[in-house]
Amino acid sequence: MAGFAHWLLYHRKPASLSIRKDIHLSILSTGVFALATAVIMTLHEQGWTKLHSQIRPETWWYLPLSYLAVLLLQDAYFYATHRLFHHPRLFVWMHQGHHLSRQPTPWTSFAFDPLEAVVQALFLIGVVMLIPLHFVTLLAVLTTMTVWAVVNHLGLEVLPLHFPHHWLGRWLIGPAHHSIHHRRHGKHFGLYFTFWDRVFGSEDPAYAASLQPAAEVRPGT
Repeated sequence: MAGFAHWLLYHRKPASLSIRKDIHLSILSTGVFALATAVIMTLHEQGWTKLHSQIRPETWWYLPLSYLAVLLLQDAYFYATHRLFHHPRLFVWMHQGHHLSRQPTPWTSFAFDPLEAVVQALFLIGVVMLIPLHFVTLLAVLTTMTVWAVVNHLGLEVLPLHFPHHWLGRWLIGPAHHSIHHRRHGKHFGLYFTFWDRVFGSEDPAYAASLQPAAEVRPGT
């Protein structure tokens, strides 16, 4: 996904040193997530997960409900760990690699330091052991996670700033929202939704102001 998006949008630009470092970290992260997948499949074979492949007509509603529940849980988990990783004592070990790119590109999406990749992968292992999930639901969550990460790292040079002014911009994190995080490390820690940034005061005031309709902006403000 990252390679395709980069080829599509950045193919005319030479690969910078920061992009090469992002690719290197992405490869390491891929290995971590692959190992986590192997752990999940092994646990499933031993009957220790709650993954299943049966869909009953009377419980079809559980598929979208469980999908949304996992996204909400992952969003809260990511916000908490992401903000924790920005603590000065942890940043160098857990998250510095992701911020080598001040201007994110698709390759930055999964450019995690190995320890950070392990922490994020642990969520996937934990969720399949605690919540009954259909394999399709897990696949949908992984697909959403991948696509969303790539989109959020497209950068402002590629995607214009129209999204924050859309009503969805009040609730969903997009590239404009996340690009601010790469410029101001103390702001915008969420993954999917802006909820936690609002609740804990980590939403950038300028971004919040940009969400106000033009009619609500008073002269002189």
